[in-house]
Amino acid sequence: MRQEERDMAVTIKTADEIAKMRVAGRLAADVLHMIRPFVQPGITTGELDRICHDYIVNEQHAIPAPLNYRGFPKSICTSVNHVVCHGIPGEKILRKGDMLNIDITVIKDEFHGDTSKMFFVGEPSIPAKRIARLSHECMCIGIDMVKPGSRLGDIGHAIQHHAESQNCSIVREYCGHGIGRVFREEPQVLHYGSPGTGLMLEPGMTFTIEPMVNVGKRHTKLLPDGWTVVTKDHSLSAQWEHTILVTETGHEVLTCLPGDEI
Repeated sequence: MRQEERDMAVTIKTADEIAKMRVAGRLAADVLHMIRPFVQPGITTGELDRICHDYIVNEQHAIPAPLNYRGFPKSICTSVNHVVCHGIPGEKILRKGDMLNIDITVIKDEFHGDTSKMFFVGEPSIPAKRIARLSHECMCIGIDMVKPGSRLGDIGHAIQHHAESQNCSIVREYCGHGIGRVFREEPQVLHYGSPGTGLMLEPGMTFTIEPMVNVGKRHTKLLPDGWTVVTKDHSLSAQWEHTILVTETGHEVLTCLPGDEI
């Protein structure tokens, strides 16, 4: 989500809406579980998109949210190596040593579930393994802080501090976002910030935490296709994402299958 995207005010979900978001979240997680065996050398990102599209539509009887969203031409995002986010699936052939983020958002009964994971093609390089691990740690640090009374600035600061303590950087132009009936709504969930600032969390809020962490500098570049975002210095970038519900006592990860680790 670009920081300037604002569709509506923060919404507090009802029990019925939360139940529907649980379903959508588990469907999104299931797509990532399904596609994992297909991430092999020689497959194209376009083929991964086709497999996911067919599964979402024909098996889950759901809708791939990215397709035609503000003109996006595909059903998933595939961001390979130095692509930060919003990579458009196409003729790109995956090769041994590549890493990629697959970003899935499904709509079921009008509600969205949004999640992404990092995948390795064959044996990854040491820098690839490191940045994938670090970005996952950053996401988990943010998720662990979600509870009523927490502020988004505290969460962003903790994520930023962890990445920068490892001499890596946090992308600032793109952030997490509220989600529900609307794909991207308030609040904006920055992955950097100052303690004691930002929105105070309340039960019933739902949003994504999805830090984009670069091996090199934080600066990004938007390619001419209008979607694909890459690191300016061509350093590796990694991202993980979950949809989170603020509960009365803490939080619930909505995009995690039963028995799975976050």
